[in-house]
Amino acid sequence: MPDSTPEPPTVVVQPHELPASLRDAGLDNWIREPLDDAVDRRRRIVMPPAAAAMGTPLNDYHVPLLNESRHDDTIFMMGDNPDLPVMPKQPTLRNFFELRLSKIGQSHMLQSARLAVLHGLDEKVVLACLLHDIALAGLLSANHGYWAAQMIRPYVAEEVAWAVEKHEPLRYFADESVGYTYPEAYVRFFGPDYDPPEFIKAEHEAARKHRWYMTSRLVTINDVYSFDPDVVVSFDDFEDLVGRNFRQPAEGLGFDGSPVAHMWRTMIWPNNFL
Repeated sequence: MPDSTPEPPTVVVQPHELPASLRDAGLDNWIREPLDDAVDRRRRIVMPPAAAAMGTPLNDYHVPLLNESRHDDTIFMMGDNPDLPVMPKQPTLRNFFELRLSKIGQSHMLQSARLAVLHGLDEKVVLACLLHDIALAGLLSANHGYWAAQMIRPYVAEEVAWAVEKHEPLRYFADESVGYTYPEAYVRFFGPDYDPPEFIKAEHEAARKHRWYMTSRLVTINDVYSFDPDVVVSFDDFEDLVGRNFRQPAEGLGFDGSPVAHMWRTMIWPNNFL
């Protein structure tokens, strides 16, 4: 008897439907075909963001992708991407952790917070560990500590936001007096001869003299050792701590009119053209 299991809906435009220049560049993955049960049968273009395209071959393909929108059956992605889970109307921090952040980033931050708890650290340190890489896991990697601090500042104590921001420059400089050594992973990532830029050095020096230095330094200490693939940590373990220390807006993150609401909305709809 033949297998009657239906084929899953296709999500990639067939190669013959695109110009050769786009197929050859692998940009067929940036144009999404409607799901088989979709009422709206139009294709949707996901334009590579400028920050991701600069310095790469993708930067040369914005015009060809723009030209694809001239077809009657093709528009740019706006609103919910069918390839992503739909976010609640009033999204919480937990929703972003579970529905938007990369799996490795989510796991890393949960493990980091778990280590801080095991080390008996203050709730401010635990929360900073839980949030320190949120931009890296859901928004941008360059300057991730600064992006993360800006995103969370309206919702946490200033000491937490400061610690998250300064963990980035502090990561590059050892402080053996408190047991922090230069990460071995950074030697692999950047090479043994990597020299941080001057602004990072200046940020490190200023942070060393700040009253909250140890709060941020403790984030780096619990950051280094929290990449164990065999450790599984749940957001449930931090629900109460987040409730006490994170000011969740009633309107939902992204819709409270704060100066950073647009950053949270970018994670809700990361593929919007505008």
